[in-house]
Amino acid sequence: MSELCDIETLKFDERGLIPAVVQDARDGRVLTLAYMNRESLKISMEKGLTCFWSRSRGELWLKGETSGNYQHIVSITADCDRDALVVKVIPDGPACHLGTDSCFEYPVWESEDLHDFDLGMLMKLIEGRKTNPQEGSYTTYLFDKGLDKILKKVGEECTEVIIAGKAEDRAETIYEISDLVYHVMVLMIEAGISLEDIRTELASRHVIDKKVKQEKMV
Repeated sequence: MSELCDIETLKFDERGLIPAVVQDARDGRVLTLAYMNRESLKISMEKGLTCFWSRSRGELWLKGETSGNYQHIVSITADCDRDALVVKVIPDGPACHLGTDSCFEYPVWESEDLHDFDLGMLMKLIEGRKTNPQEGSYTTYLFDKGLDKILKKVGEECTEVIIAGKAEDRAETIYEISDLVYHVMVLMIEAGISLEDIRTELASRHVIDKKVKQEKMV
């Protein structure tokens, strides 16, 4: 763990405020941009919940106090100039007062060549093929065929990963792992398992590496 920054080194503006970009710790999505003063920052650190300074109301604002949509803080990080913060949180509900998960829901411009992508987006797309079947969709076909077909494809892709890995073919291994991840995600949707379920399980495993049990020599 990096050495913690002394909050006395933070640079608040002439109003005594510092901008705080709030991110979902699970997928990095930006949830909102708010402002903190020294008191709200200290409250945030003491409670482990985001507390901001409302510029419109001129008062402290504990996120979720009235709505129940608290934001549980995972970490607070300052930038190189110490004049801005990134606050990673696990939210209890929507971040926006309009009821959306994020305040940033309104695209202004998108590149024709570069595309945003994360596993959460893919998961939603796969789920959409189950809830709103599309004719000619391979994903819809898998859901139509059911669990046994999905499990068969997961098994086949596992074998393909092993073959590619054994051949030490990096490009082919990447390709086959991608196929496996996709089919596992189809299985997750079919079984009602979310990415958050997997993240929580992995986060609960404090010990990743274990010593190999030594067999007694005869």
